[in-house]
Amino acid sequence: MAAASCVLTEDQFLCPICLDVFTDPVTTTCGHNFCKSCITQHWENNGQYKCPMCIKKFHKRPELQVNTFISEMTAQFRLSTKKKYRSSSEQQCDKTQVPCDICAGTKLKALKSCLVCLASYCEKHLEPHLTASALRKHQLVNPVKNLEGRMCKKHNKPLELFCKNDQMCICMLCTVLEHKMHNVIRLNEEREGKKAELGKTKAEIQKMIQRRQLKIQDIKHSVELSDEDADREVAAGVQIYNIFRYVLDIGLKEINETIEVKKRMTREQAKGFITELEQEISQLMRSRAELEQLSHAEDDLDFLQTFPFLNVFLPTKDWTKVSIPPPIYEGTVKKDMDINYEWLGKTEALSKERRKLSEAELRKVQQYAVNVTLNPNTAHRALVLSNDEKQVRCTDEWRNLPDNPERFSIRGNVLGRYGYSSGKFYYQVHVEGKNQWGLGVARQSVNRKTDIPMSPKNGYWQLCLKDNEYKVSGDPPVPLSLKSKPKNVGVFVDYEEGLVSFYDTDAIALIYSFTGCFFTEKLYPCLNPCFYDGGKNSTPLIITPVTRT
Repeated sequence: MAAASCVLTEDQFLCPICLDVFTDPVTTTCGHNFCKSCITQHWENNGQYKCPMCIKKFHKRPELQVNTFISEMTAQFRLSTKKKYRSSSEQQCDKTQVPCDICAGTKLKALKSCLVCLASYCEKHLEPHLTASALRKHQLVNPVKNLEGRMCKKHNKPLELFCKNDQMCICMLCTVLEHKMHNVIRLNEEREGKKAELGKTKAEIQKMIQRRQLKIQDIKHSVELSDEDADREVAAGVQIYNIFRYVLDIGLKEINETIEVKKRMTREQAKGFITELEQEISQLMRSRAELEQLSHAEDDLDFLQTFPFLNVFLPTKDWTKVSIPPPIYEGTVKKDMDINYEWLGKTEALSKERRKLSEAELRKVQQYAVNVTLNPNTAHRALVLSNDEKQVRCTDEWRNLPDNPERFSIRGNVLGRYGYSSGKFYYQVHVEGKNQWGLGVARQSVNRKTDIPMSPKNGYWQLCLKDNEYKVSGDPPVPLSLKSKPKNVGVFVDYEEGLVSFYDTDAIALIYSFTGCFFTEKLYPCLNPCFYDGGKNSTPLIITPVTRT
């Protein structure tokens, strides 16, 4: 008998008429079971003897037989149900549970709440609702707090509907009075819609968390690159200054301090960004947890009443524009060496070491080499480009080309196809065989239709050869004194640092640097092969691939 009760379900003990657990179960001659009072009343109300299940008609009232087996099984089922309720409900109620409203003294945990009585009951006090016929029609739900809040304050009816127009929970009477003609739906329907909104918000928060986690990795990687550059620069300083420590001890200390300050500033900046990102992630995770908790709430009313008061944290800071630009360590050692170069140059050993340092500096800038091609739409009409757009030369004839806004009309310039508005870039140009030339970078907005000085003020940072003299762009141009004529010139730009440098790649020497520049728009490689000069200056300027020194 015990084994059988373990596999039978509650539905098998319900009377087909009252849909409650059998009371005095009897069996008709057709084999169906009913409560004795239910089948008797059914026949009296209908005036004929018919089985409610199989609709079999009886000519006279059948003799009802007590179903002993069903009676015993029902009794055992009632007993096991009572034990289950007792074990789950006869517990002292804690702060997180709903207490029984009837218990005097120590409150026990409520097993059910009644939406008609507006009260919650433990197992003992719930018994009348399970046995009394009048109370069995009351609507029982899982225990909930604040039952008064589930009733309409105007009509004292259960809040069962949701008004889309006024965004509030209402009762049935509200639909024919205050909310007549409004868009009204069931609470569960509105809840599903709000859950969908929660799902979208949760997904967006998850994306924000992921983006910030990626940004943390990006910042950490920037710090690692900064540390590596710093370590290489310190090593270079040690290599040079250890030879003449008795002269340069002070200089070495200053170099290390300068590098350490830049390194520390980078790490502190990164630490601040990471801390801010982690705080946003923490707040987003709390928001996600609140949304997750609310999205799993089973109670429709509690869900909808809580939803408007959600305070979801959605950060507004755009982290895509935040980065840690690596500090410029290049030249820290060389700058200090230049202070004592007049003395240091007197020894052959130091000259060799200085050359090693210059080679190291050139290698560093050459790692930022880019593939430069020239834009024919910008070329002056006297210029001719090669098919691969790597060479430009001047002719004595002007070609018939459209005078578009990009084209230079007075200056014999041509720009690269691509400009740069951040980071570092480097390119090299072969200038051998020419008696006049100019090259460097130009601002995107330079005036291309008038004859203006090619100076930084007007958007040009250039090195040029004219009248057998090397100069850099200025107003007026600044003359340079070079020990040898460059055959190949390297151009290096650090956008954030405001630096434009020119190198003689054969002599492995820095020619000149524009420092302290302030860039606000794209910079383009700019070449000027200068006048044809009767064929004496017909050799092209050639953009060459970078060969590491």
